[in-house]
Amino acid sequence: MSRVSTYLNFEGDAEEAFGLYASVFGTQISGEIVRMGDMPAGPGAPALLDSERSLVAHVELPILAGHTLMGGDMVASMGQSLKVGNNTTICLEPDTRDVTDGLYSELSQGGSESTGMQQMPWAYWGCTLDRFGIRWMFNCYEPAS
Repeated sequence: MSRVSTYLNFEGDAEEAFGLYASVFGTQISGEIVRMGDMPAGPGAPALLDSERSLVAHVELPILAGHTLMGGDMVASMGQSLKVGNNTTICLEPDTRDVTDGLYSELSQGGSESTGMQQMPWAYWGCTLDRFGIRWMFNCYEPAS
């Protein structure tokens, strides 16, 4: 089933923040926390520093009325830094890869900072900053055919 969620970026304290949010909303983190050290290295990507391996790559927490907060930490060795514009993202979770690819294609036209769609440990994933400066993330849980 499709859903829309909110994705939050942090500078090393995502796990602490999600602990607070779980307490505030009286819920529990969904599934396992994916760590940066669990992620395969991308082509040409710098090696993670030992201090970055335990940072959060992906976490999910249900809050109210079916809405889910997702989040992760920025990684300094990858050139990432937190700033207004990349701290909050609208996350779309379409039911199919075809719908996901179509939405990604349309929203990335004229935009920047586009990742392309790629398979990640948690989902078929991509992210783009549209031409109006709004960040959109995509997660599709349909398996690759």
